[in-house]
Amino acid sequence: MSTDSPSLSAIAEEREGLHLSHFDYEFAWNLGSRIRAKAAAADLPVAIEIRHGTDVIFSTLVGKATIDNLDWARRKGAVAHRFHKSSLEVRLEAQENSYDFNARFRLPATDYVASGGGFPLIIRGGLLIGTAAVSGLPDVEDHRLIVEALKDMTGRFRDNPADTSTDFRY
Repeated sequence: MSTDSPSLSAIAEEREGLHLSHFDYEFAWNLGSRIRAKAAAADLPVAIEIRHGTDVIFSTLVGKATIDNLDWARRKGAVAHRFHKSSLEVRLEAQENSYDFNARFRLPATDYVASGGGFPLIIRGGLLIGTAAVSGLPDVEDHRLIVEALKDMTGRFRDNPADTSTDFRY
């Protein structure tokens, strides 16, 4: 995986393209399981957390990840939840505009971190329904692990021309 940061416009386009038609606890569990399978297959030491609102639906450590990684995932997810943007997008905005994220928004660093790996789960129409968070790799790679899993879950239905439904449930 590359650790080159994508552009802000590419990140925003990616976020808009990954709006969901459906979200339930099964979807949350499947998303967490898919991220876990990808991480385990590549022997990646990551913490994974999927939330519905602020409720934890899926949480696990993979490989040599530690409880500290889980705390980082929680803080990245908190950024995605508060700003309805990926924590990578928020980090890149702060970097591009030369401000300290926590100071500008008066947010405690113990609860929020602008580092890639938190992603908002948004239903089509714009409703934030939850977050996915990963920590343990360089932040761009944490972000990409979530995005790849979401693309797998939503894209496999869109790529089937015989399936005209927009319901991505399993």
